[in-house]
Amino acid sequence: MSNQKLKIFNPYNQSLIREIPIVGNEAVESALEIASTLFLDRTKWIPSYKKIEILEKVQEIMKSKIEALTKTAAEEGGKPYQDSKVEVLRAINGVKIAAEEIGKLNGEQIPMGLTQASVNRIAFTTREPIGVVASISAFNHPLNLIIHQTITAFAAGCPVIVKPASTTPLSCLAFIDILQEAGVPEGWVQCLIIDNEAAETLVTDKRVNYLSFIGSAKIGWYLKSKLAPGTRCALEHGGAAPVIVEPDANMNEMIPALAKGGFYHAGQVCVSVQKVFVHESIARDVAEKIAEAGSKMLVGDPLDEKTEVGPLILPKEVDRVEEWVKEAKAKGGEILSGGKRISDTCYAPTVIFNPPQDVNVSKEEIFGPVVCIYSYTDRLEAIEQANALDYHFQAAVFTQDIDIALDTVQRLNATAVMVNDHTAFRVDWMPFGGRDASGEGLGGIPYSMHEMTREKLMVIKSKLL
Repeated sequence: MSNQKLKIFNPYNQSLIREIPIVGNEAVESALEIASTLFLDRTKWIPSYKKIEILEKVQEIMKSKIEALTKTAAEEGGKPYQDSKVEVLRAINGVKIAAEEIGKLNGEQIPMGLTQASVNRIAFTTREPIGVVASISAFNHPLNLIIHQTITAFAAGCPVIVKPASTTPLSCLAFIDILQEAGVPEGWVQCLIIDNEAAETLVTDKRVNYLSFIGSAKIGWYLKSKLAPGTRCALEHGGAAPVIVEPDANMNEMIPALAKGGFYHAGQVCVSVQKVFVHESIARDVAEKIAEAGSKMLVGDPLDEKTEVGPLILPKEVDRVEEWVKEAKAKGGEILSGGKRISDTCYAPTVIFNPPQDVNVSKEEIFGPVVCIYSYTDRLEAIEQANALDYHFQAAVFTQDIDIALDTVQRLNATAVMVNDHTAFRVDWMPFGGRDASGEGLGGIPYSMHEMTREKLMVIKSKLL
């Protein structure tokens, strides 16, 4: 195992960026021993004021490295330069949010004396770190996801071991260097470049108290089934991001939003706009306008500052998207734009009008630059169709009627519903996560920090109370 290397390729031109040694179970055992020892020895815990000082220093260092971090993320992950820079700025703000949330991890007084048996007592809860956190990350936001899965744990007082995505580990390694420079004590945030087998060994170890997983549903649910008794988890999988569009929707604002939400990062976002149900009176017009917007987007090298849509993460994903679009077309879906690969690594932004419900683009998460438009006559039937899949994450409705908006929000099965905005909207302090097949637990920095702590109740008995 010690001789194995992980090769990191540029997803756009397939050039080799770097090779990194892959470590094995010995490194996993060492990391677990270090993390567990730190957590069990309360004298090693870092005071809150010190954690805040360190996280403020992390922000300063990151601000001095914005350009380098942007280029690293764009080169390894394929998200265009302009969007990767937004990600880096979000990541810096994420560290700021975590530092601010440290002081909000508080408990409450529990009333006593309400019964004869509870007199002469005072009780209150405190929040304490849950323990060792294992984080398995995804490729599509190679820096910001690492922030969400490591800084949250550190801020909550938990030692964390992170495995970055095998396609995009360089942003994580760069961030680990920043943490060391900022003074994070050794062992509190460890990065392991390991294969899937070693990752399973890591997360299923009984010394792990919390698993943070971002990735495919198949792997996430499998790992959950293997966790040690008592290990808590947050699983973030994908969705199909349905949108309901009523006839009174503001077209001028909606079209750019849906095009951006569908084609941003070549559709490789767990809440990308995918299934848009539009009232029949405007369905064709909406579909053609989104298709036109997609056709105008510049597809190409993510390091080019003008690029709007980059490559898919691997050539085999281009093959998969191509097959799915061909299937939809063969069964009656109308291709209004795109519908073809641009190269071995890029696929054109594609709009399919009225594909049948039994094809892959309608049944599964596409994770590619493809938006499907479905015409409907009855809004409730459209909502029923939108809810029919097992995936439920974020959704949206476009209408100027507040009653219809509120009714649709209530009826859509989703953890978040955007009104007059695309499904991919997110800020890092809001709750974020899937339900049903799309995952469990909540992300969002304050919410992750809360989940990475647990309550302890203290009851004091005294005759003087």
